Amino acid sequence: MLAKAHGKISTVHGVVLRNLDDIKLIRELESDLDLDIWRAGLPGVKDAYIMVRPQFKEKFLERLDEAGIQHYVHNKDVVRALDDFEARFNQWKLRRNNDAIYNTYPRYGEIEAYLDRLGREYPNIVTVVNAGNSYEGRPMKYVKISTTNFEDSTKPIYFMDAAMHSREWVTPPVALYTIHRLVEDLRAEDRDLLENIDWVIMPVFNPDGWEFSHVENRMWRRSRSFNASISPICYGADLNRNFDIFFGTFSVSSNPCSDIYPGPFAFSEVESRNVRDMLYLHLDRIQIYMNMHSYGNFILYGFDNNTLPHNVAQLHYVAAAMGAHIDARKMADAPYYAVGNSNYVLYGASGTSQDYAQAIGVPFAITLELPEFDGYNFLVPPEYIEQINTETYAGIAETARLSYLFYRDRL
Repeated sequence: MLAKAHGKISTVHGVVLRNLDDIKLIRELESDLDLDIWRAGLPGVKDAYIMVRPQFKEKFLERLDEAGIQHYVHNKDVVRALDDFEARFNQWKLRRNNDAIYNTYPRYGEIEAYLDRLGREYPNIVTVVNAGNSYEGRPMKYVKISTTNFEDSTKPIYFMDAAMHSREWVTPPVALYTIHRLVEDLRAEDRDLLENIDWVIMPVFNPDGWEFSHVENRMWRRSRSFNASISPICYGADLNRNFDIFFGTFSVSSNPCSDIYPGPFAFSEVESRNVRDMLYLHLDRIQIYMNMHSYGNFILYGFDNNTLPHNVAQLHYVAAAMGAHIDARKMADAPYYAVGNSNYVLYGASGTSQDYAQAIGVPFAITLELPEFDGYNFLVPPEYIEQINTETYAGIAETARLSYLFYRDRL
């Protein structure tokens, strides 16, 4: 069951954010009360959605009341919501039997098989690579897409990954759809994306967590490493707190059971080490690093410590162009994307892959938070996947074209 391992009923509360002080309080309570922040919110624009475990509910609401922060029940029974999602997804799979892999939520073995098939059928442009094995021994596969076998130094590299947080099921379909459009369904208007740019796309950053979220706990976020000397009962670390930049300094918890536990030290997790090595392997040509998450309609860039990259004007330009191209194709009732520095627009987090990539020399390191629909939060019905894929691909294509222009100007 997808809802397995949740135990007692947890609730999700909407929190009406007024200012940065409210955000600061939420971040403090996140660690103190082991909160699970589903949506960080934006003061005056978006409420925060926060899952609270039963044993902390009274204290959480008390602290909000003391601060004069309005709140309400967004989801009174998370387990029921998970069960409903599972039933709906299973019915949808029966109706859409043999649907394209990028229009559903595939298991990791299916993703591996798809990448391997493309490597066999399109050997002139697709190379399948194993970045290294995950903690549980799964190959972390990605594709290199290139018309010149990655040997043309005049071409920038676009590096994309997804499912760093395993419960964010809607992110791998976007990566898979991007691969499909570049390889199997290359259209005349997109030929420049293949001829001018080389691509590195990893559909699942966290394969162990991805599988665990499918068979045990739909809301699992972290990796699946285990160290009994740290905790005899808790597994994994937040891979987006595990990179060696501002490590362990803010928006983290020392509790190894917390979803924002950064690990015992920077790069303690093999998955983050493998992606780090991928970045260094191609660092001289990577122009964009796109780290995909869900959800909230955000396009973010560094740094998370109240500083800005030296090229922030160009970085904001690229991010805003992405948002504009996605918004032009969004559903009528969907929110518009918010664009800006992650610390100011969303919240600061130490040890992120975005900040690390930016710091080591990637010109445009971006975190993309895919859209939310109708209060479904992480449980996006599969009926929305095609919409998310097509609108997001338009933004990806635009950032790729801009990356080419900026890269050529550097040569």
